[in-house]
Amino acid sequence: MMMSSIDLANFAIVVSGFVISVLGLLLVFFLRQTNRESRSFFLILFLLLTGYTSSATICQLSGKAFLSQIALFTESLFSSMLIPVITLYLLHCAGKSWKRSPLFALIVALWSVYFVLLVVTQFTTWIYYYTPDNVYHRGVWYPLLLIPPVLLMAANIFGLYRCRAALTHRQRIAFLIYFVVPLFCMLIQMFFYGLLLIVFGTSVAVLFMFVFLLTDQVERSFRQQQEIARQRASVMVLQMRPHFIYNTLMSIYSLCNLDPQKARQVTMDFTNYLRKNFNAVASDSAIPFTAELEHTRAYLAVEQAQYEELLIVEYDTPFTRFRLPPLTLQPLVENAVKHGMDPYAGPLHILIRTRHTDAGSVITVEDNGPGFDPAEDSEPHIALTNIRQRLEMMCGGKLEVTLRNGGGTTVTMTIPDRHAEG
Repeated sequence: MMMSSIDLANFAIVVSGFVISVLGLLLVFFLRQTNRESRSFFLILFLLLTGYTSSATICQLSGKAFLSQIALFTESLFSSMLIPVITLYLLHCAGKSWKRSPLFALIVALWSVYFVLLVVTQFTTWIYYYTPDNVYHRGVWYPLLLIPPVLLMAANIFGLYRCRAALTHRQRIAFLIYFVVPLFCMLIQMFFYGLLLIVFGTSVAVLFMFVFLLTDQVERSFRQQQEIARQRASVMVLQMRPHFIYNTLMSIYSLCNLDPQKARQVTMDFTNYLRKNFNAVASDSAIPFTAELEHTRAYLAVEQAQYEELLIVEYDTPFTRFRLPPLTLQPLVENAVKHGMDPYAGPLHILIRTRHTDAGSVITVEDNGPGFDPAEDSEPHIALTNIRQRLEMMCGGKLEVTLRNGGGTTVTMTIPDRHAEG
């Protein structure tokens, strides 16, 4: 017997819903951007959706009344269980406890009424039934079975309204889509029999909800990582080496009698260094390379006043029209001085170079110090990790550390061309 156009459409709907549920399960398993609670929620949600759509598929393909009856029961049960699960997650996102929530108590009560009606339906013909030749019929009280789910959705919409202030914009849209779309399909199907609109509406709503909530969590995670990077930059300033400040002040003190003019210059350089350090912390976005280079020069001027001929710095920076995160070049150079300076090994040479390549703007800091293992969990490695993270998050850049031929270290930063200045 050939299937009618309605049967073909329904078969396509339930199969599509099943595919959506399986794809959702795979995404939950392989995507790690969500937190533990959200992953558990979506795992349960897509498992219920898989059971729902699988039952609906069996119901469409079954040729036996008994099997169709069981499949329709499990289909209705799984679809109803989706609603209290959504309520729990709504309360979780809003920071409310489900144990003390009147909304959740109401949802459980309405779902219990629906479950009782569903069980009673299996032993009567009041709401729906199958004839021995596997033909589905609605009973005179069929709309009664849909009243609890409609009230469940309406209660959740009211709960969403009450919790709206505690949710992000994307969360509000995600929950609203899930509550409104199946409710709309449910109301239509209450009065018009034919297409399985509830299966279609629920599957699409769950998919959209997953996408919206996932993107919202990814965005919030990215913002949190940026905030962590900004705080790390602040800590870097607050943790300026005490001995660097002490030595600088002592150098200025000594120079006040020996060379007052140089003392004034070192004081000005040190003041400029501190000012640029604090300005860098206040910046939440990329800054011109020239500003970061001036910061680095101010720092090196203070160090050269102390070390004099033991610290030799060379600048090869013909290309400067690009932007980079604050506190990137200066900490790299400070790292080179701090861990490369050895008065007994001869002068420390530092080369700061910029160039433009197909990969973007490239900044290189080379020194002839003792070098260190980039894989070693040491203080310089931790400092480089902080800079690397801020480069990646703020401008999509990268940082590489290699041992220099002949001794020393080479640190290379690459910044994509989208951060070049016009």
